[in-house]
Amino acid sequence: MRIVRGHAEGTASVLKSDTFVGTVWADSVLPTTDGTTINVVTFTPGARTNWHEHTDGQILQVLAGQGWVCTEGEAPRALLPGDTVWVPPGERHWHGATETTLMTHTAISIGPTRWYGQVRDEEYPTEESR
Repeated sequence: MRIVRGHAEGTASVLKSDTFVGTVWADSVLPTTDGTTINVVTFTPGARTNWHEHTDGQILQVLAGQGWVCTEGEAPRALLPGDTVWVPPGERHWHGATETTLMTHTAISIGPTRWYGQVRDEEYPTEESR
């Protein structure tokens, strides 16, 4: 058994860039252990992940702000504090903040992540989409 108090010991917040659009900060809660990685991720307004998938799935728990999650081929869906999202293994998706609010979520990623291209502005919803 292992207890993590707040975030992984000896780690600092990391500015993410290669696989995200906009300004995104991540705090490691649990570095990859037994194939599972846990991060608390804060997206600034308009920031989002690139398209990606997880070989064994992902759980998102929204802590603050408002955001979007979108499965490839479907319309983006709104996220609010308290929401929990299960993304099945191999489902290509993205998630991030709305264009006017921050969003912070805990991301529990199971297995390796495969990254794809950026979410284009025309794929990203505006506030009128809510």
